[in-house]
Amino acid sequence: MVNYDIYISAPLFNEMEVEFNNKVDAFVRNLGFTTYLPQRDGGEDEKLLRNPELYPEASRRVFERDVQALKNSRILLMLIDGRVPDEGACVELGMAYAYNKICIGFQTDIRKFSGMQNNLMIDYSFTYNIAHTWDELREILLKIKNLK
Repeated sequence: MVNYDIYISAPLFNEMEVEFNNKVDAFVRNLGFTTYLPQRDGGEDEKLLRNPELYPEASRRVFERDVQALKNSRILLMLIDGRVPDEGACVELGMAYAYNKICIGFQTDIRKFSGMQNNLMIDYSFTYNIAHTWDELREILLKIKNLK
C-alpha cells in the first residue's frame, strides 16, 4: 500500500467543495507533500455510490480504502469550513487521533472567527492550532516538514 504524507479530510459532495479540496491539494503538493484526496484517489467506487443497487458494496469498499489510506498517512489535514464540520471528516479526525497521526485543521470560514466555536472534541484533537489562512497553513506544514 502507498504511504502518503497527508490525508485530506473534507466534504466532497458538491462542485464548490470539490474545487476547494483540489485547491488545498495543489497547495499542499506544491510544498512537497504527497497526498491522499478521497475524491481523486477513492477509485471508481465513488461513481457506483449513486446506484442504489450497488451502494452497499461500493460504500463498504470506499470506507475500507479510505481507512487504509488514513492508516498509511502521516498527517490528517481536515478542512472544517461550513456551519458545522462534515460528519465523515469528524470520524476521520477521531480515527487519526486514535492512530496517533499529526492532525491539522484548516478553517477559513469567518463564522468561526466571530465567537462561534467548534465542538471541543474537534478542537482538542488537533496537534497544532487551527490554521485560518493559507499563510498559517503553510507555516504549520513547513514546521512539520522540517521535523521529519
